[in-house]
Amino acid sequence: MLQQLIATPSMSSVSPEYDVSNRPVIDLLASWMEDFGFEVEVIPLRAQPHKANLLARLGKANEHSEGLMFAGHTDTVPYDAHLWNFDPFKLTEADGRYYGLGTSDMKAWFAIVLDALRDVDPTQLKQPIYILATADEESSMDGAKELVERGCPNVKYAVIGEPTGLTPVHAHKGIIMESIRLTGRSGHSSDPSLGNNAMEHMHKVIGDILLWRTELQSKYKDDQFAVPVPTLNLGHIHGGDNPNRICGECELHIDLRPLPGMELQELREELRLRLHNTLNNDIQWSLTSLIDGTSPMHTPKQSPLVQEAEKLCHRQSHAVAFCTEGPYLNHLGMDTIILGPGDIDQAHQPDEYLALARISPMQQVIRDLCKRFCF
Repeated sequence: MLQQLIATPSMSSVSPEYDVSNRPVIDLLASWMEDFGFEVEVIPLRAQPHKANLLARLGKANEHSEGLMFAGHTDTVPYDAHLWNFDPFKLTEADGRYYGLGTSDMKAWFAIVLDALRDVDPTQLKQPIYILATADEESSMDGAKELVERGCPNVKYAVIGEPTGLTPVHAHKGIIMESIRLTGRSGHSSDPSLGNNAMEHMHKVIGDILLWRTELQSKYKDDQFAVPVPTLNLGHIHGGDNPNRICGECELHIDLRPLPGMELQELREELRLRLHNTLNNDIQWSLTSLIDGTSPMHTPKQSPLVQEAEKLCHRQSHAVAFCTEGPYLNHLGMDTIILGPGDIDQAHQPDEYLALARISPMQQVIRDLCKRFCF
């Protein structure tokens, strides 16, 4: 299973030249799961019909289900072939590791889960076991959004197998990326009255955004994070075309990573109000979201799932800065944790690998979670 998953490209990207369908991976998973006795549904995405989610169930469903879901995304990021020492699409064993694109983040997760559940007798289950495989987590989040729009069976607990080094994660920050565009008027630089300099107005915008960042970091703090405050990064700016022309247009891109408890739409509305007050109708401006954004995730440490995972992994759950599909599952009413055998340091890197020593312990945790919540 590992060999076939790694050999099947499934990159997703906002750049069309790198983006491919995940259907071949979904079809592999569907075939295996049906052989293992799962009831399988393949769900094409409305936004991208050539891509699909998969939802599979082992055991009987009921309206009062408190079953357990093992979830993950089937896509990988693109890769830099010239930086790899191994074939990204050939599972290679070396140095106690499996190398290949998707070994850590995170296609290998599905093979690990299926192999761990190989001998489960569905007639003995008191609650069903679900497997969710999504599309486009690495780019648009269309798979997770489709799941929320469509709804999901009554599932109480969910484990997303993103790379966490076998340490449970119960919380992570969110993300929004926004574009601020100012449109002034160009003119000859020898006479400022001939134009309206967009770059000078952007200077005022940047000053106020940095002030806003300070205010947010004074108001919000969560010590469970390595960086305990929300971060705001000035990531891209472009304006003007020549030193002797007044800058007619200027665009700034920012990245904001909110903590749990901070609402994405409220942050966007606050930013819009600040732009209005700072620019005071002195120049045309627009605020555009570059991505829909992902909310922060938080599952209480008192959740039975968090406590059981901590006991089985012999490690306390913690919070991380990277985003996952966890908030979407939380939105559907599930207690969700992030727990996988890979390492986040391997994600999106050349020569991505999964340590062989992580596979057996991960499978034991999977089986023990099923015993706790499904038998």
